[in-house]
Amino acid sequence: MKSLHKALLTGMTNVSPSIMKLNMPVSPTPTLPRCLSVAEGRERGTKARFASFMLIASLLTLAACGDKAADSHSPNTATEAEAESGHGHGGGGEKLTHFTGHTELFVEFPRLIAGEESAFAAHLTFLSSFKAVTAGKVTLRLSGGGKPEEVFTADGPSQPGIFRPVALPKHAGERELNLDVSTAEFTVTHHLGPVTVYPDRKAADAAPAQHEDEGTGFTKEQQWKVDFALAEVVKRPIRTAINATGVLRARPDGEAQLTALAAGQVQPAGVFPQLGQTVKKGQVLAYLVPRLGGETDLASLEASARKTRVELDLAGRDLARLESLYREEAVAEKRVIAARAAEASARAEHDAARQRLGQYGGAGGGVPIRAPVSGTIVDVRVSPGAYAQEGAPLFHIADRSVLWLELRVPESESARLVQPGGADFRVAGMERQFEIVPGKNGRLIAVGGVVDAVTRTVPVVFEFSAPDVQLPVGMAVQGRVFVGAARESVAIPASSVLDEGGMAVVFVQLGGESFERRTVRLGAREGDWVEVLDGLNPGQRVVSRGAYLVKLASTGSAKIGHGHAH
Repeated sequence: MKSLHKALLTGMTNVSPSIMKLNMPVSPTPTLPRCLSVAEGRERGTKARFASFMLIASLLTLAACGDKAADSHSPNTATEAEAESGHGHGGGGEKLTHFTGHTELFVEFPRLIAGEESAFAAHLTFLSSFKAVTAGKVTLRLSGGGKPEEVFTADGPSQPGIFRPVALPKHAGERELNLDVSTAEFTVTHHLGPVTVYPDRKAADAAPAQHEDEGTGFTKEQQWKVDFALAEVVKRPIRTAINATGVLRARPDGEAQLTALAAGQVQPAGVFPQLGQTVKKGQVLAYLVPRLGGETDLASLEASARKTRVELDLAGRDLARLESLYREEAVAEKRVIAARAAEASARAEHDAARQRLGQYGGAGGGVPIRAPVSGTIVDVRVSPGAYAQEGAPLFHIADRSVLWLELRVPESESARLVQPGGADFRVAGMERQFEIVPGKNGRLIAVGGVVDAVTRTVPVVFEFSAPDVQLPVGMAVQGRVFVGAARESVAIPASSVLDEGGMAVVFVQLGGESFERRTVRLGAREGDWVEVLDGLNPGQRVVSRGAYLVKLASTGSAKIGHGHAH
């Protein structure tokens, strides 16, 4: 084929412009028959030249294909392909992924051959943080098969997360492979199962190649550099819930708004009340010194009280004298009855005077302002010595040890509120979720029976013991009301799910560095967990943090980190 190619190129000298200047001989233009016109002759000549050109082009193409086919069998081709792969293990390497309670292991190694060194690349990840194990010792153990145990160690990582023990097995056959990880915090063993130690290179090359993981590649080095985590698909109880908005309130009998009974000046009773101060029921918080109307003042009230006291004493003595005379039959009964009435009237006047004095008197010359409930002062609207109008708010006291959660359920969901089984809620600015479990830390107070005409919602009220976090009364929350019994369901963290045009998508781990995009069908959501109706099985692992980065890697639109440093 090469000789044909050379002959074609060297034997063509005269070039016609009509065949793109190829070096090919051109025969003289044939003499046209007398019955043809000059134009017709030119057209036939052009067609002949074009046919010759197409034949030569086909021959050149065949020659080039023959050269390429010959080159593809050169001995350096396989080596170059392996170099481009980046791992250097070829098709005969092993890739294993294994989890313990503390670590994830992704290990790569070539086929084990008796008498030959095999370099391992063990990628170790902390499951608590999904970051690289940066210190520790790794020990490889080959055991079983009726042969002595062989041990190979790496005292530290060659780079963060990657340990490189080198195995030099002496005994061929089926062996059990285990990898021990020792760190300052723990020691665990990854049981990797049976492996084959081949007697020679020929036997190793003859064995079938391991099936490579398909899917999206996302290397350990990339995972360690970003916010990444995996979560196991589990079966757990999931309850159906209704989303609702709500507000935190104090119990009606655990809250008090203190206002000024009359216009006057507010004076302290010792230390003036402060925000966050704990008070007891009946404790005097301050005094209100009222401004009296007309000519009334404290002195006239005191004089009136004394005057009525004197009149009461006189009426009492007169009654006692007449009753003594009546027993001796010295006076008529009518006078005794009149004396009793006078004494009762004087007593009433005295009591009224004392009440008026007590209303405006007291210590410090004011009306004592007492706490009607025990709790915490959550609002102070007045300062010491300030003048307050009648009805003006002074102090707000609330018992925050037990709170009410009032959720507003949409009208369209109200028919499902047959037996609410609890609730949970979140507050703005906090990742924590608070749950109300009837019979444990709370109870259902009531389900409203009337739809609010403005909001078109139905109230559902729960009472619960306040958590260790002090939540402000009146805070708006996002909550859920649980309805129906819990059911055992396949579930994953809600953070694992990506929304792609209305489809729920997760990335399932196939191997340590391989992930598969999977469309799933979701059900109810409870807290941070969501029910999976179809698409996943328990025991699988999904990307719970960093799923969007894996998605970018699957599209090739992002370059995160680098490939393996093997």
